[in-house]
Amino acid sequence: MPRNILACFQAIHVILLLAATIPLRLNARQLGRHDKFDYCAVSCRAHGASLTDFGGVGDGTTSNTKAFQAAVDYLSQFAAFGGSMLFVPPGKWLTGSFNLTSHFTLFLDKNAVLLASQDESEWAVIEPLPSYGRGRDTEGGRYISLIFGTNLTDVIITGDNGTIDGQGESWWNKFHKGELQYTRPYLIEIMFSENIQISNLTLLNSPSWNVHPIYSSNVIVQGLTILAPVTSPNTDGINPDSCTNTRIEDCYIVSGDDCIAVKSGWDEYGIAFGMPTKQLVIRRLTCISPFSAVIALGSEMSGGIEDVRAEDILAINSESGVRIKTAVGRGGYVKDIYVRGMTMKTMKWAFWMTGNYGSHPDNNYDPNALPVIQNINYRDMVAENVTMAARLEGIPGDPFTGICISNVTIELAKKAKKVIWNCTDVEGVSSGVVPQPCAALPDQGSGYITACNFPEESLAIDNVEIQTCSYRRKYPLSNDVVNHL
Repeated sequence: MPRNILACFQAIHVILLLAATIPLRLNARQLGRHDKFDYCAVSCRAHGASLTDFGGVGDGTTSNTKAFQAAVDYLSQFAAFGGSMLFVPPGKWLTGSFNLTSHFTLFLDKNAVLLASQDESEWAVIEPLPSYGRGRDTEGGRYISLIFGTNLTDVIITGDNGTIDGQGESWWNKFHKGELQYTRPYLIEIMFSENIQISNLTLLNSPSWNVHPIYSSNVIVQGLTILAPVTSPNTDGINPDSCTNTRIEDCYIVSGDDCIAVKSGWDEYGIAFGMPTKQLVIRRLTCISPFSAVIALGSEMSGGIEDVRAEDILAINSESGVRIKTAVGRGGYVKDIYVRGMTMKTMKWAFWMTGNYGSHPDNNYDPNALPVIQNINYRDMVAENVTMAARLEGIPGDPFTGICISNVTIELAKKAKKVIWNCTDVEGVSSGVVPQPCAALPDQGSGYITACNFPEESLAIDNVEIQTCSYRRKYPLSNDVVNHL
């Protein structure tokens, strides 16, 4: 871990701030008592306020949707003057969806819990994503995410491991019963934005996907704990979607779907939109997902996925370690994928590639739009209690090529499949792999064991530094501020 990040996590000291760190229009007589703390962020803020300044009530039953939006609206005026932070204090804060603003930080106290409202009237319906053409659950629109932002710059959602609880059970039940009129909301979605940090939070029981940065760049997702019942539908952990320069690290995920799902649009809509996910780093991830993948590439990958680097991954009781999901009609590509240092414990498949995933948005997809899957590299891995080493299924007439597996030891379960490696329509090489792979991945010998090279040069997102920021909370706001809310 870089020294500056380590220092940021370890050194939480109380310090004094300059007077510029308080909201405008406050004066010394109106300040009352104040609290101060340090926190870790890419950008520090010059101004701040508490949700209680805007009428927030943390009793778990009072709706705070208007309070959140009033707070964001008020604090947005400081975007050009050092930015602002909204502090959510201890309490249970029931809320519907609210939007964020630029040069803004949302900070949750360690004893703060955001509770997603069960009242569907507090969830606006918005247009489907242009690279998807429809909602993921149903045709047409989708419910807006709990925390949402679009066309933003410099946005931080963080805390002292505060909690966001999506209270998703009612949504899951409607999904199973076919009662959804629109696609379920996500917990956090940021669109068409740049310079995003989502960190140091616990996310519980999302109605669907948890964290969804899309059409965005320079994204850091760090230190999240994401928990959902392993049988909950589509509760993916983190889904970078048509994003460039993204860093996901130090996260613990228990999920009913893929822990990390890398995406870039669906069939003809993704092809037309043409925005790939690229330059993605995933490191120090722990995942439990008995019915899905630790890292999935696809299935919506029609805009392309390239230059993905994953390392130091722990997979426990999951369906597959790394899975590529695609199909005829997807088009696009998955290429230049590098995974190393993965430990797998109790898996159905260590490696899985699927060329017949299906699941199309409509019947207008192009049957001649064949995906390109090439240069897929796995090395330095160990696995135990595995039912089947690999299930690698390309597309007839469109084989997956350039697969490289090196220095991998897989210990099979007592009731393992008779066929240990199942390989069709794939091409590649192997070296130092136990048990011996299929003929489509011929062993190149011990001299080739350093193959499947992991890129040594760093990506630009690795040069983005986390710093120690200081916040001084002072309240209440002056009467003339409150009267203008």
